[in-house]
Amino acid sequence: MFISNTNTMRENKIQARPFLKWAGGKGQLLEQFQLRFPQELNGKGIIKRYYEPFLGSGAVFFWVMQNCKIEKAYINEFNPEIYLCYVAIQKNVESVIGYLKALEKKYHGLDLASQEALYYRVRNKYNQTRQSVNFKKYSAEEYSDRAGMTIFLNRTCFNGLYRVNSKDKFNVPFGRYKNPTICNSQNLRAVSKVLKDVKITNEDFSVIQKQIKNNSFVYFDPPYRPLNKTSSFTSYSSNEFNDKEQGRLCNVFKQLNQISGVKIMLSNSDPKNENKNDNFFETLYGGFRMERLKARRMINCDASKRGEINEILVMNY
Repeated sequence: MFISNTNTMRENKIQARPFLKWAGGKGQLLEQFQLRFPQELNGKGIIKRYYEPFLGSGAVFFWVMQNCKIEKAYINEFNPEIYLCYVAIQKNVESVIGYLKALEKKYHGLDLASQEALYYRVRNKYNQTRQSVNFKKYSAEEYSDRAGMTIFLNRTCFNGLYRVNSKDKFNVPFGRYKNPTICNSQNLRAVSKVLKDVKITNEDFSVIQKQIKNNSFVYFDPPYRPLNKTSSFTSYSSNEFNDKEQGRLCNVFKQLNQISGVKIMLSNSDPKNENKNDNFFETLYGGFRMERLKARRMINCDASKRGEINEILVMNY
């Protein structure tokens, strides 16, 4: 009994962190972000609501929720599979853990060739059953198993990518990792606690205009504008986030800027990494504060091109 209580106390102290590996995840930039968050977000600040319309792995969301006095949070994820993961962990985390534990035990008991075969069996089932999933109607068993498959594929695929083709088929190859962590039970439970009273939606990013209230902080982390044709990675869903979409996002940014007490921060790629004369974002967000941060390029087929690059941060404060 004493050991059980001790384990519970340890789990209560665990800081929730992203449960998905994610291309472009913001964990590496959090230290730089903290220096640039609005002052009203600190412990004595007046910002009590947080909005993130492009959630992804949620690194910024998890940090803000556990370090600032947020009373209400609204998060949105356009990719229905990732949305489903968050809802399943919020509502039925133990079922997700149970599914993942069983799959992890099976996976780690196999040699590499058999692990690869298991990966592709799960991936095939994942793709074949997608059309039958009702992403708008919660089902404890269906959501838990589906979330478990998504997390398993994410933890065992190449580079932790989430990529689909034009038919919404997940097509990332096997990752060939020796001993990947597939089920981090403690973190999943911590994530569930953070998500307890959070509003989670699966809509277009413009849904924020229906939700927003004054004295709020909004963080936009859209699919990045590709630096060149070969670096394009906007297909974590079958819908392309092109320059027209970047412009539509800017219009939402500007409309939110008109609301009293709304502080906004937006991340994106810096076109000047490739072309010093590319003023796409300077033109789009003219009049707003813009800073450049150093980030590590983690995914590139050419190892020599992995290293520090600039990213931009746009703020209305």
